[in-house]
Amino acid sequence: MKNSLLALAIFALVLMFITHSLLSDTETVSPSKLLKAEAPVFVLSNVPFELRLTALTPAGARDSSRHDEVHILGCGIENEPMSAAAEFSRTFSGGTLVLKKVIVADANKNQIRISTGTDTILLNLNVVPGITKILPPVLAIILALAARQVLVALFCGIWLGATLHCGLDPLQGFMRVLDTYLIKALSHPDHVAIVMFSMTLGGMVGIMSKSGGTAGIIEKVTQYADHPRGGQLASWFLGVLIFFDDYANTLIVGNTMRPFTDRLKISREKLSFIVDSTAAPVASLFPISTWVGFQIGLIGEAFQKINITADPYITFVESIPYASYSVITLCFVFLVGLTLRDYGPMLKSEIRSRRTGKVIRDDAQPLTDTASLDFQAADNIPCRWYNALIPIFTVIIVTLAGLYYSGITNLGPAAGDANLGDIIGEANSFHVLMWASFSGALAAIILAVGQRLLRLKEALESWLSGVKSMALAMIILVLAWAIGDVCADIKTADYVIDLSRGMLSPHYMPIITFIIAAFIGFSTGTSWATMAILIPIVLPISHKLSLDAAIDPVVSHSIMLGTIGAVLSGSVFGDHSSPISDTTIMSSMASAADHIDHVRTQLPYAFSTALVACVVGYLPAGFGFNIYVGLAIGILLLLAGLFIFGKSAYAKD
Repeated sequence: MKNSLLALAIFALVLMFITHSLLSDTETVSPSKLLKAEAPVFVLSNVPFELRLTALTPAGARDSSRHDEVHILGCGIENEPMSAAAEFSRTFSGGTLVLKKVIVADANKNQIRISTGTDTILLNLNVVPGITKILPPVLAIILALAARQVLVALFCGIWLGATLHCGLDPLQGFMRVLDTYLIKALSHPDHVAIVMFSMTLGGMVGIMSKSGGTAGIIEKVTQYADHPRGGQLASWFLGVLIFFDDYANTLIVGNTMRPFTDRLKISREKLSFIVDSTAAPVASLFPISTWVGFQIGLIGEAFQKINITADPYITFVESIPYASYSVITLCFVFLVGLTLRDYGPMLKSEIRSRRTGKVIRDDAQPLTDTASLDFQAADNIPCRWYNALIPIFTVIIVTLAGLYYSGITNLGPAAGDANLGDIIGEANSFHVLMWASFSGALAAIILAVGQRLLRLKEALESWLSGVKSMALAMIILVLAWAIGDVCADIKTADYVIDLSRGMLSPHYMPIITFIIAAFIGFSTGTSWATMAILIPIVLPISHKLSLDAAIDPVVSHSIMLGTIGAVLSGSVFGDHSSPISDTTIMSSMASAADHIDHVRTQLPYAFSTALVACVVGYLPAGFGFNIYVGLAIGILLLLAGLFIFGKSAYAKD
């Protein structure tokens, strides 16, 4: 199956290359001796392409003395107003005029008329339908799930997207993957900060392991939680406790709890599920987190456009219970740990781990090199729990203090009148995470060297081993960012939104918005981009539809809050369910789980909670029903589902 899928992907690319080689350049129906027009062999509808116009003399040589007013009908320029006829004009003096952001809006209209006043030519374009815009993420997701080769899957998806963007030229697409998309993914300051934070935190964990701190904290925790139920609930509690940032949450909880859950024979798939299903949901819900400023900024901007005077922060707080999926997911993770009941692929993983002691399957490919990360301390080194907890709490304390300091600094004189939520929202979380990770690593080194548990050279070697263990995950993370950039360039999200415009209705706005946000988040692997795309669109639509339908103000407010909650939690669902998402990858990395195994075991749980959230949350919210009653019913439904469909891998314990 794996080889056939890879062969199919390669065959598709070869076929495109052959097609490109056999086809001539874009056809000029009405040839001209005064003007030459050049465009890519293929263009995507609503995706910018380059149109090159060259003024010629009758003999075919360039004439630098000519001055032409060119009128172009049948296309437009991106970010410029277009007439109903999609026409624009440009002036150039002989030579060549290069128009870099030409767009054709309608795939059925593939002919451009170019007129200079003295001459007119028709240019035929091969306009590729919009459906192709979703092919890169679809290919990446299918290959990742079926072939279990996430590196190959992501690279193929990026290559296909770049090939589409380069006019179906696979050679140009391959070059753009290497010299544009991968470079761009690594050149963004925030991305560099995440890579450095992750690798530095991995180095900190390496020192904690070598100095006996990890073993010490395991011994301490096992005194109070020596059963799988306690291990899962402790992981859940720590995931909820670190509410201020999803990246910090993922890496701290996964790295800290992994040795402990391994000892309790809890599968790595279960740990990565707990880590992934608490990190983004709790960070997106909590009123004080690195997500808040971004979320209320989007809400406030949308409110300004539709003249709503409500406070964006208060509105966000009101919308928290309406983010049904995130709320129900946090409750579901707790119920799974409490009942020790599972279903689907997760049950098989738990049975394997419990009966054989294999926390990962035999041929699994964990993202973290645990052979170098989880090495044991020497026998003469005492296992002191505080040598692990102090670096961890250093990371937490520096993060919280750093968020406050960064927010105060960025607000400047306005900080005096700002509340805590505004201050945290203005903080630069990427800067803060850098401060925190290096502080934690420094604390681990000082503890190890200061107690003479390790020499300085040994501590640095342990740090480097921890950094090396993150290399594979960082490569996958860069590829995930690159495919996100490709999807942005070919406008994958815009196409999905266009498909759904006719489905909108005031009472069904929350549930439809959730479905759209989930699909975009799953396809692109990013929750923040999904929020940024949808909130400016769906909030004005929700407000206008409610006004036009003369809906009761109470119900209208419920629709508005439900729509906000649907965007915020729908994007989280899509993000942490997608195999190409950075947070999904980081959850696998921190838990040292096989990435595709993590996705395959988590998807049934994610879809279950999403279905319940739609039935008891987003659908009733559109009709003004009490959201708290709906959430209570949803939690009871999930509990009943665990007992009806689930089984316990620990039934004989």
